[in-house]
Amino acid sequence: MSTLELKVYEIFKNKLGEKEAETVIEYFESKTEEKYQQKKDVLLTKEDKIELISKIESSKTDMIKWFVAFFITLVLMIAGLYFKK
Repeated sequence: MSTLELKVYEIFKNKLGEKEAETVIEYFESKTEEKYQQKKDVLLTKEDKIELISKIESSKTDMIKWFVAFFITLVLMIAGLYFKK
């Protein structure tokens, strides 16, 4: 328990009693853990970030390959029209 939890526990113990104070502290801890578990799915971890960066990099290389292939095809089409005459 942190010092803040101990202070809160002491306040509740004086007002409610030892057993009830312990129950209230456990409730707060479980709610905090529950909120953390809900937020954990939304947070971006280091592994998620690495995976996302690798997907972006592979997408970039694929796009560059397609652009180069399109450019070469376009140049060949223009050259074919030029030499057709």
